Amino acid sequence: MSLTPPITPWNPAPLAGRVVMITGGAQGIGRGIAQAVLGAGGRVAIGDLDAEAGQACLDEWGRGGDAFFRRLDAASERSVAAFVAAALKHFGQLHGLVNNAGPPDPHVPPLDTMDAGEWNQRLASLHGAFLCSKHALPALRQDQGAIVNIASTRATQSEPHSEAYAAAKGGLVAFTHALAVSEGPQVRVNCISPGWIATDAWRAPQRRRQPKLSKADHAQHPVGRVGTPEDIATLAVQLLAPTLSGFVTGQEFLVDGGMTRKMQYA
Repeated sequence: MSLTPPITPWNPAPLAGRVVMITGGAQGIGRGIAQAVLGAGGRVAIGDLDAEAGQACLDEWGRGGDAFFRRLDAASERSVAAFVAAALKHFGQLHGLVNNAGPPDPHVPPLDTMDAGEWNQRLASLHGAFLCSKHALPALRQDQGAIVNIASTRATQSEPHSEAYAAAKGGLVAFTHALAVSEGPQVRVNCISPGWIATDAWRAPQRRRQPKLSKADHAQHPVGRVGTPEDIATLAVQLLAPTLSGFVTGQEFLVDGGMTRKMQYA
């Protein structure tokens, strides 16, 4: 008798029956992840500062009770607590959390002109990941929960005047492996660090447009193109699904078309 297990068919809906909460989920990478979760058979609770963008998601998806939106300020503990409570009331359970919310612009004033208040505001993605994880963890611990933090390749490489953004994203990478150790084995925690992702077509309806990208923009990536929200979303689904990534926790995954591996010498 062979001890080798038989061939097992892949589940075409790896998130069937699972509920995922996504911050910053109404636009850009967050919306891309939300749509992928729905496509993988899951249900989504999206939170976003932009209520118009959130309502547009519900209207355009037409998924009824499978999708829930509430306005969310991920840097406010009161807002986060209310969002998590509302999502649990709507769905009755929670299996996944994607910490995606945060300031989109990495560029800040020169460090010697920035005050402490602005510095702290620029760390919103890190603060939000703490607050959302804190309030979601009791539910996530119940059934093989998973957290996916969205960091950035700017955690490991920089342009001038991006110190606060880099600090926040680097903090998210460290927060990921620390939380994975603390919460295992009940909850897995991983991190995706996107590179250049074109999100112009994934904004609120009145701000959507086709990305203006040159041949040079695409060519500087070893894969030959700039990234899309779907590129991040497919990996997020895999990391959220216990049947696909049950042995993966505490990891950072760079999704950047190979840019961080490419020599930049002119």
